[in-house]
Amino acid sequence: MTPLLEIEGLKTHFPTANGVVKAVDGVDVTLSKGEILGLVGESGSGKSITGFSIMGLVEPPGEIVEGSVRFKGEELVGAPRERLRMLRGDRIAMIFQDPMMTLNPVLSIATQMIETVQAHRNTPRRQARKQAREALARVGIPSPDERLDGYPHEFSGGMRQRVAIAIALLHEPDLIIADEPTTALDVTIQSQILAQVQKLCADTETGLIWITHDLGVVAGLAHRIAVMYAGRIVEHGPADALLDDPRHPYTQGLIGCVPAANRRGEPLDRIPGTAPAPLNRPEGCAFRPRCTRASRTCETEPHQTRDGLRGWHCFHPVAGEVPA
Repeated sequence: MTPLLEIEGLKTHFPTANGVVKAVDGVDVTLSKGEILGLVGESGSGKSITGFSIMGLVEPPGEIVEGSVRFKGEELVGAPRERLRMLRGDRIAMIFQDPMMTLNPVLSIATQMIETVQAHRNTPRRQARKQAREALARVGIPSPDERLDGYPHEFSGGMRQRVAIAIALLHEPDLIIADEPTTALDVTIQSQILAQVQKLCADTETGLIWITHDLGVVAGLAHRIAVMYAGRIVEHGPADALLDDPRHPYTQGLIGCVPAANRRGEPLDRIPGTAPAPLNRPEGCAFRPRCTRASRTCETEPHQTRDGLRGWHCFHPVAGEVPA
């Protein structure tokens, strides 16, 4: 069976006056129908640019310089702009971290949602409005019929984010890329949204890539997790196995930073140092300057080690040393 999404060797670079920023530097990802993949890592690790690359939304001077992105077997890298426009918002949707990147401040919510419906379907305006109203109700917006006639500035930041999520769900797409969409929401609404996307994926076999730095969210949401650092995926595997038994020191460090009930009163672990500047990526393993397990061997690029459904790039993997 053809995977829903196949990414192989994806490299997205941004030339600057001081050199080339390798925002995404050789990413491989596979996603099946109905599967939820958590893409996690610190800010600047390349998670969002990976999502933009899939959608074909990387603007010049940035460009995909190498690699392949296949959606249901169709190559998207180099595809005509009109073909990408037909797919975006219909079969592939993206929920942006900042809802103001999605919403037009001078158009009512109804206008924006109805136009989204009619851009891909020959739907009468009344039916499109009904569809928009149902989508708003689905994400927990009270009095959705009245709020449809409002404008983005009349909504709080959390409410605007819910509208953006509702727009992404309008056509029940085959693939959703969610870029930290619940960051501005309170925990109750966040729980509702997570339950809604889980149900959508289960009922319609929609594939979901959930981009976040919050391991607590993906622990209860994702089937698989891919950990990104400095533009590369350093570890991937089934969510439970990866969180219970991390192999890459960076993954272990991320888990150690998460507060837990059984560590009440204890200081959290921390990863020493900071992520490398995009133009000063160290040779070999990019995590080497921050890693307590690093050796001279790490000055060369580690190859992937596989163990069943799991994979990691590390010469000195962690084994059975999970944080308490």
